[in-house]
Amino acid sequence: MAKIQYNHVMPHTRLRGVYAAALTPLRSDGSIDLEGLPLLLDFLARRGCHGALLLGTTGEGPSFAPAERLQILRTALEVRQAHPQMRLLAGTGTPSLQETIDLTRFAFDLGYDGVVVLPPYYFRKASPEGLFAWFDRVLRQAVPAGGTLLYYHFPAITGMDLPLELLQRLLEVHPRRFAGLKDSSGDASFSRTLGERFGSDLFVLNGNDRLFSLAMQQNASGCITAMANLLSPLLRQAWDALLSSAKADEQIQVRLSAARAVLDRYPPMPPLLKALLPRLHSFPAWSVRPPLMPLAAETAAAALVEWLEITAKDHKETPHS
Repeated sequence: MAKIQYNHVMPHTRLRGVYAAALTPLRSDGSIDLEGLPLLLDFLARRGCHGALLLGTTGEGPSFAPAERLQILRTALEVRQAHPQMRLLAGTGTPSLQETIDLTRFAFDLGYDGVVVLPPYYFRKASPEGLFAWFDRVLRQAVPAGGTLLYYHFPAITGMDLPLELLQRLLEVHPRRFAGLKDSSGDASFSRTLGERFGSDLFVLNGNDRLFSLAMQQNASGCITAMANLLSPLLRQAWDALLSSAKADEQIQVRLSAARAVLDRYPPMPPLLKALLPRLHSFPAWSVRPPLMPLAAETAAAALVEWLEITAKDHKETPHS
């Protein structure tokens, strides 16, 4: 299929790069560790991340009430005191249209660079027309001209497919507000299809480390990945290699894929990362909120052994304070 020409200048290219799907620090009682969040973001910035996504899946976004989300988004801005160029994206999608509009508007009012929005996943059989109407309302009522909204494509979580016609229509109707998507499908064929159909007209941030190089070769603009909480220097190496030579470093991609395979053996991601981060970088032992549960000590120990076996040459202790 020939690539569609949209004949507009993409305002979103400034957001290209490596993003961490940031954890949300929680104390043992489930309350938010607001002092820990800027420390984590500072750590990520100094280890090569261009930016971070707050309140995504890894950040347990759906587990927080709207008022808590606002508190987290406001606190995260402190990282810009030391890293003024740190780009911040907010996960603002909920099944409620009005709540999504309110959270999205708040993120842009704070000065966030963009939002990543889940579809209204409670109604999994919603039609493409219904999904367009939902996103159209969010874009018109909450995203300023020149703002950036990314569709969060994560079918393993939402149970929803993404019709390419929906992307096409959103691009046509909102060329300066709708950018593209965070693609966490983990589907190589879907990544190729996006590149073949839309080329550079669609802004894509890949969400699966195994497909980072492939996605970039299919006109993706970077990644948002949970693994960047632990291995952002290697992701940045992959990014820099692609920028300097327009060619993937195959050995780096092999290492990224092997590391991601370790993480995938110990789902779900938030409790696993919160178990490994203090063992690798001396962060506090942050908790998770139910229905997630902390990783058992023996499981965490086994995961750490596997992780170090794969990443020994990449792991370098970086103080966070």
